[in-house]
Amino acid sequence: MNETTGTVRKSIWSRAKEMAQQAPPERNRYVDFLRALSILAVVVGHWLVAAPHMKDGAVEGGHLLGILPWTQWLTWGFQVMPLFFLVGGFSNGMSWAATLRTGGSYESWYSGRLQRLINPVLPLFLIWTLVAMFGTLAGLDRGVVAMAAQLALIPVWFLSVYLMVAAVVPLTWRAWKRWGFASFQVLVAGAILIDVAALRFDVPYVNFLNFAFVWLAIHQLGFAWSEGRLPPGRALVWGIGGLAALGLLVGFGPYPVAMIGVPGSDLSNSMPPTLALLALGIAQTGFALALEPAGRQMLDNLRIWTAVVLVNGMIMTIYLWHLTAFVLVMVAAWLLGGVGLDVPPGSAAWWLARPLWFALYIAALFPLIMAFARYERASGSGGEVPHWRLIAGLLLICAGLGATAAISIASPLGVTGVRLWLVALPFAGAAIAQFGPVHRLMRSQT
Repeated sequence: MNETTGTVRKSIWSRAKEMAQQAPPERNRYVDFLRALSILAVVVGHWLVAAPHMKDGAVEGGHLLGILPWTQWLTWGFQVMPLFFLVGGFSNGMSWAATLRTGGSYESWYSGRLQRLINPVLPLFLIWTLVAMFGTLAGLDRGVVAMAAQLALIPVWFLSVYLMVAAVVPLTWRAWKRWGFASFQVLVAGAILIDVAALRFDVPYVNFLNFAFVWLAIHQLGFAWSEGRLPPGRALVWGIGGLAALGLLVGFGPYPVAMIGVPGSDLSNSMPPTLALLALGIAQTGFALALEPAGRQMLDNLRIWTAVVLVNGMIMTIYLWHLTAFVLVMVAAWLLGGVGLDVPPGSAAWWLARPLWFALYIAALFPLIMAFARYERASGSGGEVPHWRLIAGLLLICAGLGATAAISIASPLGVTGVRLWLVALPFAGAAIAQFGPVHRLMRSQT
């Protein structure tokens, strides 16, 4: 078993090393590094803040940020979704500019991006639908099933937002090329107005518009980066300014310290995003780009660059399945009589046990990566997708992902215990957009 595992790992590393050596010299490796860093930080953050424990013979969910309020400051480093949108802006800007130069179409360009992001999601949805369904039919408590499914599918909310941001790249790129940083400033002004309307005048639901204003603003900074408009010296000023603004907003404004939601808090900085999270994004952008020269020099080391290539080759799989691995470990601990779960979260013993628990999470995640990373490398449908099908598919996919994050696929009613209509949305969207397992099955039968 050890020999087989070692062979598999060696093979994976060898393939990644070969790809690393084939990377063109003009490639900005720092972009790939930030992408990998941001996703791994999210994984570590999720594994750290979730703190279930045994209480009165039952497993009770816990949240480290609520148990130890001082840990909320750590979210200034672990809430790195802004970096992912920054990297997305860089990559989307470069790719769309190349498409325009070669006379390519929007349909072909966006279809490829949509497919690469949604293909790895569909197996996750299918597996958890079956888990929720058979768990309910087997008589498991519906609340436990719902909690597990909700936790495992938390990552999908981000994809619905990112897909929408990527869908409007032709418009945001045109705005950048015409107005430059003014296109960013308009979005910042929009985020400010939205927060004023929501927090000062209690306008209901208007704060959800900041999913667009905040993330599009960071995405515009990715365009600036791709054109060299944020050199290290200037970026450092942005980083200091963003951090100062964040300190003022948290210290004197209505915003909480935590950059993610905390149970019991009246305001979340992330769901939906607030001006404070935008300030954090500006700070992270500035400091990240200020370190770019040192980062690119570091990535000249073949071993480090190979590790980055390896992570990027399975990055969506890691992101989507890391909480499923967490749930598997928790279920195993519960079945073994709650072993390890009797330690009070936040205690010294709890912190000392984190390395062991993280090793278990990684061990549970590894076979999931081996099984599902192939969907991340799935090939395209082979033809250009009609515009109306692409947009209709996108809307159905995003509706399904958004609703999953909001209400879960698990249902408190019905025989199956699953909201089958919700599960069907992303599959229907993929079929309408002419790719994914449903479409491949249809093609194989014709």
